[in-house]
Amino acid sequence: MIKIRPVSDLRNKFKEIEETVKSGEPVYLTKNGYGSMVVISLEQYAALTDEVELKLDEADKAAAADSVRLTEDEVFSRVRQRINERKAL
Repeated sequence: MIKIRPVSDLRNKFKEIEETVKSGEPVYLTKNGYGSMVVISLEQYAALTDEVELKLDEADKAAAADSVRLTEDEVFSRVRQRINERKAL
């Protein structure tokens, strides 16, 4: 079940929120009735970001090994071209 709590519970009932996220459930916090943030465990955060960090490390290594540098316009032009090619399929 989705856990939705007011953001004030982060201060007033921290231990309850901590136990919930340690069990693997995210806690959605609201402020003035609107979504404000989501609290997750470090393990969940790592699972979400580890692959991205590995890909960024690979890109850094590839860039260090290659002397070719592209301008911002060249990069985004290539990205747009690839997106448009995939849309055409």
